[in-house]
Amino acid sequence: MHGEDPFDEGAGAGGLLRQPKAVWATAGASVVAFMGIGLVDPILPSIAKGLEATPSQVSLLFTSYFLITAVAMLLTGWVSSRIGGRKTLLTGLAVVVVFAALSGTSSSVAELVGFRAGWGLGNALFVSTALAVIVGAAAGGSAAAILLYESALGLGMACGPLLGALLGDASWRYPFFGTAALMAIGFACIATLLKEQPRPARKTSLLDPLKALGHGGLASAAASAFFYNYAFFTVLAFTPFVLDMTPYKSGAAFFAWGVLLAVFSVLVAPRLQRRFGSLKVLGGSLVLLAVDLLVLGYGNHATAMAGTIVSGAFIGLNNTVFTELALGVSDAPRPVASAGYNFVRWFAAAAAPFLAPKIEEWSDIHIPFVVAAAAALVGAVIVGVRRTALGHRAAELQPARATGDSVPVFAD
Repeated sequence: MHGEDPFDEGAGAGGLLRQPKAVWATAGASVVAFMGIGLVDPILPSIAKGLEATPSQVSLLFTSYFLITAVAMLLTGWVSSRIGGRKTLLTGLAVVVVFAALSGTSSSVAELVGFRAGWGLGNALFVSTALAVIVGAAAGGSAAAILLYESALGLGMACGPLLGALLGDASWRYPFFGTAALMAIGFACIATLLKEQPRPARKTSLLDPLKALGHGGLASAAASAFFYNYAFFTVLAFTPFVLDMTPYKSGAAFFAWGVLLAVFSVLVAPRLQRRFGSLKVLGGSLVLLAVDLLVLGYGNHATAMAGTIVSGAFIGLNNTVFTELALGVSDAPRPVASAGYNFVRWFAAAAAPFLAPKIEEWSDIHIPFVVAAAAALVGAVIVGVRRTALGHRAAELQPARATGDSVPVFAD
């Protein structure tokens, strides 16, 4: 991202931190929404024990969640263009509150998997719309808005495992009830502080996100992100079984992982992008993630823990660049481009938690990480081969310092 620094007080309307209350309310609720992704990490072994389930059965908590999230991405634009962004956010939050609370009442792993699927529907409605709302309402241009969104993602990813460990030490059910309570608070904040956003002049159809993927640049970004997300969620969903630690220790490890994710996505990524260009940063980070996954998979326990934590740095870099690519590389409206991109990448997030334990059953504990490393390398190859398609709008996307209307730049 060349040009202005979103943290610079002279950038836009006063930098990243000077935002309307509505933006902070949406970002705060986003933190809790992302907490729900990593919330179950430290308590996966506890859930397996409490519900007498196997690791592959418990991994379906991620699979059902992200599978429904992926499909629901096609609905988000259709819904928000008809009832408005504010009502869509509130609907998504309400659905999450209900299904998060129901998750805590589960008496079998099948029930819990089903309730997590409902949770994924609410999360899709909220997360996709929240990004569009933050970009539309934030001061300082879209660059600052994207970093604010990535800050929420990083903070949520860091705090989710910590909350899961603290509440889950008493019972695996408590983290779900805690998330429901926090999302209810987010619902109240958005209902109070966020005014209805202007609706698009044209209503979005269910097929618009798929049509948007006809753009070569967006399709390339989505394809690369698909393989990257497989690697990402192998770390998130499979590593807790490999580390096999108490909820507190696992929560601490993933908290450190989330802190690195947040720091590298918000503070490090923009500076590396200005120096080397977004595509070089993305390609290099994917290769380093692949190396880290091999070290994680073949190292001893201490090395595996270190590799898990360090992976947060590369995941943070990738998340920021991929988000910018999805929102800026095509001519499609941002909500439509985001929906199409997320539709593709969340399928990998659904596949990895299911396949990694199966691959271990078919082979040994090392091979799931070899497959994840190979997926990260495929993502890097796509970035390299499709450089022209991913960077062809660089001239149009050059940030305008004079107006503060900063937009990401992807060419090197």
